[in-house]
Amino acid sequence: MQRSTQDYLKVMYSLSKNAEMVSNANISQKLDVSPASVTEMLKKLADEGYIKYSPYQGSVLTEKGLKEAQRVTRKHRLLESFLSNVLRIGNDKVHQEACQMEHALSDEAEESLCRFLKHPDTCPDDGKTIPACDLPFCNCEECIQLHQKGLEQVGKRDKNLISIRDLKNGTFGKVSFIRGEHKVLQRLLDMGLTPGTKIQIIKVAPMTGPVKIAVRGSKLALGQDIACNVFVEVEEHTK
Repeated sequence: MQRSTQDYLKVMYSLSKNAEMVSNANISQKLDVSPASVTEMLKKLADEGYIKYSPYQGSVLTEKGLKEAQRVTRKHRLLESFLSNVLRIGNDKVHQEACQMEHALSDEAEESLCRFLKHPDTCPDDGKTIPACDLPFCNCEECIQLHQKGLEQVGKRDKNLISIRDLKNGTFGKVSFIRGEHKVLQRLLDMGLTPGTKIQIIKVAPMTGPVKIAVRGSKLALGQDIACNVFVEVEEHTK
């Protein structure tokens, strides 16, 4: 995939919350390119199945586009964590450096970088959630154990996952992946948040407030540090 295509998808992912439409003007401003160039690229992305484009209204990522956007965004934010927390690169340079490196980072290197950094949950630049990996695991311990045994990972996860922290009120979903080491996993298991559990988002508080969810007939309030590490497969609710 061309770098320009990845840049557009990444920007749309960062601008769109809860699958909202993204305007051409916002994309133009974010990428610092002309409105005409944005329109041309969006039509191309729509033809390729990455977005749904509506003239004068905006664009939204398709499942295919979301998957690619999450993939490149994950690499970018992992690199920001590495550059900032390990190499101690200045905050004024971290973002641009990560932009240059993300396109060349292989999937294998990304997996190793994640384990090296001990599965970071947010990037240091703006505190946004690092998307989940697309490996078919329920938690990070499975990945670590497989790696320690010297076994190769086979296959990728089909479904796009979204962290509880990034969902809108009223959304229904099924817990599919929990990020973090054993103590994080155990804490969530004790709360009843196990892979396969059905949940509903009651209220996502602004800023650093808690995320309230309904699970197994009870209501829980999760801190942002917990909510960004629980990923769900969004589901349509039927009564």
